[in-house]
Amino acid sequence: MKITPTEIPEVVIVEPKMIMDPRGFFLEHFQADRYSALGIKSPIVQDNMSRSSRGVLRGLHFQNPNAQGKLVGVMRGRVLDVAVDVRLGSPTFGRHVAVELGDDNFRQLWIPRGFAHGYTVLTETADFFYKCDAFYSPSDEMTIRWDDPELNIDWRTRLPILSDRDASAPLLKDVTRLPRYEAA
Repeated sequence: MKITPTEIPEVVIVEPKMIMDPRGFFLEHFQADRYSALGIKSPIVQDNMSRSSRGVLRGLHFQNPNAQGKLVGVMRGRVLDVAVDVRLGSPTFGRHVAVELGDDNFRQLWIPRGFAHGYTVLTETADFFYKCDAFYSPSDEMTIRWDDPELNIDWRTRLPILSDRDASAPLLKDVTRLPRYEAA
């Protein structure tokens, strides 16, 4: 397994070791002890999967106060995945990491609690998975506008396909219930 740090130290790219032969490949998609050694210590309690078509943009979503850490990846297709630090007082508040995830590299991205998350689909379809360290809490879910000019995210699409909720989300500066940064 290869770990690549990003510009925001808490967000890391995980590349599982792939064993290939003429029959295909094998990879260990998740193993609790190995991921715990990376700092992903919370137990995984929920797996989610979504399928979306080209141009769909989902996000930017987070939960507060009942936050979720997410290990995300793509089983089929390719996406641009984005994590935004929304922790008040964080030295990287408002900054983001954008990483391509796809079925050609099986990279995963660890998005810790206190980060908003979103992705846009770059291929005809994409099957996207989330491994979460806390249960989904609808009453704690919040959304930030995908095209917030202060965030300056290049989603690689001008006219994404959005849900009504994502299309009408507030700017980061207008969100009142942001999580607080806690130094490690």
